[in-house]
Amino acid sequence: MESRLKVLGHPVHPMLVMFPFGLLVTAVFFDVVDTLGGPAVLGEVAYWNISVALVMGVLAAAAGAFDLLAIPTGTRAKRVALTHAAANLAVILLFAAVWVVRFNADSRAAGGALIAIEVVALALLGISGWLGGELVDRLGVGVDREADLNAPSSLRPSATAHRVGEAR
Repeated sequence: MESRLKVLGHPVHPMLVMFPFGLLVTAVFFDVVDTLGGPAVLGEVAYWNISVALVMGVLAAAAGAFDLLAIPTGTRAKRVALTHAAANLAVILLFAAVWVVRFNADSRAAGGALIAIEVVALALLGISGWLGGELVDRLGVGVDREADLNAPSSLRPSATAHRVGEAR
C-alpha cells in the first residue's frame, strides 16, 4: 500500500520523523552532559530542541495519520501501526510534560527526575522507531502497492533461511 500523503512522489511521514527523533536524542544527550557539569547553555539548547521536536512530532503524527487510516483493519500492519502510533503519542506526552516543567522553571536545565523521564521516552521512541521500520521495510506500508500487510515479524526467522552447514 502506498502512502496517501506524498511530496514529489515521496511519502511525507518518513521525511518528517527524522527531525523529532534527532532533536530528542540530542536534547537528552545535552541534558546529561549539562547535569554532569558541562556548559550551562546545553540545558537551554536541550529545552529548545525539545520545543522544536514537539512541533515537528505533531506534524509527523498528522502525516502518519493519513497512512494509518488507509491501512485495512484486521491486518498485522494495522496492529503494528496502532502500536507505533500509541508509542509515539506517549513519547510526545512525556516530552511535553518535561517541556512544561522546564517552561515554568527558573532555569531551563533538567534535573535527575526529568532526565529519567526523558530516558524512558527515548526507550519508547526506539521501540516505536523499530515498529516504523517494520511497517515500511517488512510490511511495505507507504511504499509498496503490492505489500503483504500480514507478513510475519522480522524477528522471526525466514522459512527460507538456511542453517550453517545444511545442504542447499
